[in-house]
Amino acid sequence: MKKVYLDNAATTAVRPEVVQEMIKVLAEDYGNPSSTHSFGRSAKVLLETARKSIAKQLNANAQEIIFTSCGTEADNWIIRSAVRDLGVTRIITSKIEHHAVLYAVAAVQKEYAVAVDYVSILPNGEIDYTHLSDLLAQDKKTLVSLMHVNNEIGTVLDLERTGRICKQYGAYFHSDTVQSVGKTAFDLQTLPVDFIVGSAHKFHGPKGAGFAFIRKNTGIQPLFFGGEQEKGLRAGTEAVHQIAGMAKALELSYANLEAEQQHITDLKNYLIAALKEAFPETGINGSEKGFYNIVNVLLPFSDDKTAMILFNLDMKGIAVSRGSACQSGSIKPSHVLAEILSDEAIKKPSLRISLGHDNTKEDIDLFVEALKAV
Repeated sequence: MKKVYLDNAATTAVRPEVVQEMIKVLAEDYGNPSSTHSFGRSAKVLLETARKSIAKQLNANAQEIIFTSCGTEADNWIIRSAVRDLGVTRIITSKIEHHAVLYAVAAVQKEYAVAVDYVSILPNGEIDYTHLSDLLAQDKKTLVSLMHVNNEIGTVLDLERTGRICKQYGAYFHSDTVQSVGKTAFDLQTLPVDFIVGSAHKFHGPKGAGFAFIRKNTGIQPLFFGGEQEKGLRAGTEAVHQIAGMAKALELSYANLEAEQQHITDLKNYLIAALKEAFPETGINGSEKGFYNIVNVLLPFSDDKTAMILFNLDMKGIAVSRGSACQSGSIKPSHVLAEILSDEAIKKPSLRISLGHDNTKEDIDLFVEALKAV
């Protein structure tokens, strides 16, 4: 039985070249990059080369890239420091953010009595930019935290437009870009954003490595304390092998970006057509014009088919998701779908299919046939 992996928004397969890069670093460059002897200096060179490589891919200053363990850490750090250190008294976010943002916002709201406003979400899952402007018109020092690509339904935030609105009202702008870094181009020299985050395992790199882009002179302070690593902003010995792997993965993602975007876009169109042919009443949660590798479908199945659909697909070797992998242990419906679907629609099975460059039309055919069997 061929196994089919269609859950690339949860994590991606590590590219073979990345594995080889990490093995090489583990075997040959095991020094602590904070040590002053030759072993440490060799590791330090690798660390700073990786930083420069990531900055080059995003057209950022290397000093603005700070390594973290993941996107969740970076999101929490930025949100907490904005309130604690930058004088932010209000956060504007949305109810369809990743829980790394929603729960971090809830925590600082409780601890610091910061005000929180939620921008309205349109039926297609996009934010209401007019409402965002209205909220920002209130005179408070504000952090706007809105994700670039929604991890469940694939709706895309216009970073340029949002950034311009934030600048108009003097607000800081943070975007969780975990789902888009490595999958679409960034020019951070011109993009009006103060903070973005990345996570290596979303673009065919290793788990346990991420980064924060911190616009210079913003004043962000450390989340935790120890050594002077990462310009004194992120204590702890850096995982040089994982960081080197992350840099290699990002380099390869952008080297192959145009061809892989086209391949995955073609697969997405093929998938939607195949599903609608097999199940004419299939709906798209969000918008068909969402990000090119994520499709969230509402299937016209009865309630008795809903509970076991993922199990049945898994038994046939098909890996998809009902929502974010980070909440797969929860029996609650997706907070994202709950925001945009009716009470009746949310009872029906919705599946997130997220595609990668290794997927083929045969994978789509096997998935649709497995759904028919269900």
